Amino acid sequence: MVFPACVQCGTRQNPCRCKVVGPTLGFVAFLITGIIEWPVGAVVYIFKHAKGRRIMGHPARKVYPKVSRSIPI
Repeated sequence: MVFPACVQCGTRQNPCRCKVVGPTLGFVAFLITGIIEWPVGAVVYIFKHAKGRRIMGHPARKVYPKVSRSIPI
């Protein structure tokens, strides 16, 4: 099984100025929440457009940045 590796360079959160673990775990968390929340958001979108958009955008707006920033390496 191959796992994606995300690299973010130019950050000042650690001495080597590159992050690998945080962005990679953020991407994995993004995929997991997306698999669950996007179908739910699509069903909710049929009845309440704004709420459905918020649910579908949650993985990209909240989950990925929060996980990626929490791990400084």
